[in-house]
Amino acid sequence: MAINTDSVAEMQGLYGPFTLTEKVVQKIWLRGDFDRTRLVLADGRPLEIRAFGAWNLLGGPDFRGAQLVIGGESIIGDIEVHFHVADWRAHQHETDRAYNHVALHVVLFPPRADERPAVRGDGREIPTLVLLPLLHRDLEEYASDEALEVITARDAWEKFAGLAATPPEKLPGLLREKAADRWRQKVRFAKLRIERVGWTAAAHCTALEILGYRHNRAAMLTVATKYPLEAWAGGVEIAQVYAGSGTRWQTQGVRPANHPRARLRQYQAWVAAHPDWPGRLREMAKTLPNAAWSCGDPAADGARLAAGSPRLQEFGGPTPTRLARQSLGLAKRREAFARDLMGGAVGGTRLDNLVCDGFLPLAAAEAGNDPGIVWFHWFLGDVPGQMRSALQKLGVAGRGASPLCHGWGQGLLGWILEHEARASR
Repeated sequence: MAINTDSVAEMQGLYGPFTLTEKVVQKIWLRGDFDRTRLVLADGRPLEIRAFGAWNLLGGPDFRGAQLVIGGESIIGDIEVHFHVADWRAHQHETDRAYNHVALHVVLFPPRADERPAVRGDGREIPTLVLLPLLHRDLEEYASDEALEVITARDAWEKFAGLAATPPEKLPGLLREKAADRWRQKVRFAKLRIERVGWTAAAHCTALEILGYRHNRAAMLTVATKYPLEAWAGGVEIAQVYAGSGTRWQTQGVRPANHPRARLRQYQAWVAAHPDWPGRLREMAKTLPNAAWSCGDPAADGARLAAGSPRLQEFGGPTPTRLARQSLGLAKRREAFARDLMGGAVGGTRLDNLVCDGFLPLAAAEAGNDPGIVWFHWFLGDVPGQMRSALQKLGVAGRGASPLCHGWGQGLLGWILEHEARASR
């Protein structure tokens, strides 16, 4: 029996190419990381998913024994996942009897208007579900999650060898450029989410998604949809939310402090303290500086900040990050986010991820200003230890260099995605 191979596609993102493996699309299905409230097949029939099936990493269909309801009819069958409908024929599945129990063809991209559905060896057409319009996030964000998982899984210093060969004087500018792309991407997606569901729901969904970490993002988004902010403000039972959300929680390997029940209790305390927190965030957005950072010249940030405050002229020596944190009062802003927005319910590095992955992009999208300089120089937040180590080994940040900050981490992640795209060619 043949072992499944992992197809790779290079995509053109908003700010450059990135790669996506078919396994990432399989994980999207496995975790239910898409909008399951409006599932309609390509032929117009409604779809309900009762069980995603067992992930099959050997030969044959990608998932075995899924439980579906198609057009009101209960079906148990297999699932095959591809980028395109045409991949079914390209892989010659119609001639392989192992695929004769496939009940649903899940594809990432929509088929052409004149394209026929996949056909099994017994002559039956297979219904098609297109994932792309249902995704909660940009494809680049899914690719980023996969890159972080790979880094977490092994010692990945060899992955950064090409970056280490960059001349030291050019390395900071390169990473700042990649970070700028990541920032614009996050603001763009925040704007799309606000346009789709409105400000309050966008803030609510974003907060729960980030509290879910990588493994429970999809589950938390399901909770956010089923239990809107008004329900939390009225009081919810965490045991009921956890057990009754109809979602699949990933708890294996999760530290007790990061268990989804613990994070749900955090959000419960957060909303209890400030049930109007999205409105508070909107007001706080108006107080953020409207200043992007200078990608090409790191010293320009320091000059700009110093020019805006005579008191800072004496700080000509500190690194831009240290200067930015002093002049923009980032430590005090961090305290304000924790106290005035979340009632002290969330702290530590997860607070920093909420600020940089959620609050600042939402604020930029809603208020129309650009607090990019705040985002770049903000505190690093949760990243794999290998990324911290790489930034220090590269001499960009850490001991004896600029303080570790969110922008350096995002710049490194942006470089990894581009590097993977080149390696796949």
